[in-house]
Amino acid sequence: MRELKDKELMNIDGGSNWFTAAFFNSVARLISTIMDMGRSLGSSLRRISSGSYCSVKE
Repeated sequence: MRELKDKELMNIDGGSNWFTAAFFNSVARLISTIMDMGRSLGSSLRRISSGSYCSVKE
């Protein structure tokens, strides 16, 4: 294997600066959080509309 010259090193293309594992992980966590929020909101709306929520006892 030969060493590359500076001019050759400047022409190397590859990889990606935008699609990283951290990016995909954050997108997956965002989708998971949105799904959890929707599930909680839907569940609370269903319980309120059906009247099956627990009353607060003092």
